Amino acid sequence: MKKMAQTLYFSLLVIALCSLSEGIQRRYHYINIEKTWTEAQRYCREKYTDLATVNNINDMNELKKTVNNNLEFVWIGLKRTDVFTWKWSLGDPVKYLNWETEPSTDTNNCAVMRNGKWRQQKCIDKLGFICYNDELILIQKNLSWTEAVRYCRENHVDLVSVDSEKIQLWVTSVVHQAWTAEVWLGLHYYCLMNLWIWVRGEVVCYQNWAPGVQIQLNHCSGEHRAGAVQSGGDHKWISLPRSQELNFICTRNKEN
Repeated sequence: MKKMAQTLYFSLLVIALCSLSEGIQRRYHYINIEKTWTEAQRYCREKYTDLATVNNINDMNELKKTVNNNLEFVWIGLKRTDVFTWKWSLGDPVKYLNWETEPSTDTNNCAVMRNGKWRQQKCIDKLGFICYNDELILIQKNLSWTEAVRYCRENHVDLVSVDSEKIQLWVTSVVHQAWTAEVWLGLHYYCLMNLWIWVRGEVVCYQNWAPGVQIQLNHCSGEHRAGAVQSGGDHKWISLPRSQELNFICTRNKEN
């Protein structure tokens, strides 16, 4: 009975903590060069990742800090694809909007921002713009999981926590360059709670385990285990002994 109560408690705790997960914030870069929306998109894809995407209020606050209260209109990565639909530059669906005035149905419009608010603008106009950069870097060194944690914390921020499909896509975009068949993530098994958790302490909400992987461990008398992502195939997660030496993925320092 006591064990059932503990299991229920941990299950409720996981649900509560998952609802608070916010993922990795993007790094935005204000480019004070006047270009059309399409030219700005090309520039961002060549130099960074893409034109700015905004999925929540945290992204919006970071975006505002990037332009430092600039009173000029600047391009963000939002474009109208038909009369009813706006999409981000990479094709992502729109989860967050911050319009100053309701946009019209003109399909030749893109989105600009000024003072934190958005307006529509003809895509052919030339303006400054905001790019964003991925937060991840693949380290092509073979280290144990514990050594990889230490390396990331000393040289960057931490081993990557993949707490959303978006971050899994970022991982996929860098992991194919790995020299090892698997690559360490910041995922490890916490025996005391019988849970997989991220290195920063978050519980695992989003999951991408390979079929047949034994996720729940009945005992922890053997070597402690950690999570890795396959560098080929479908890039699924697997469980490995922490002593195995692999490439790994760090989240970057803000200034990098």
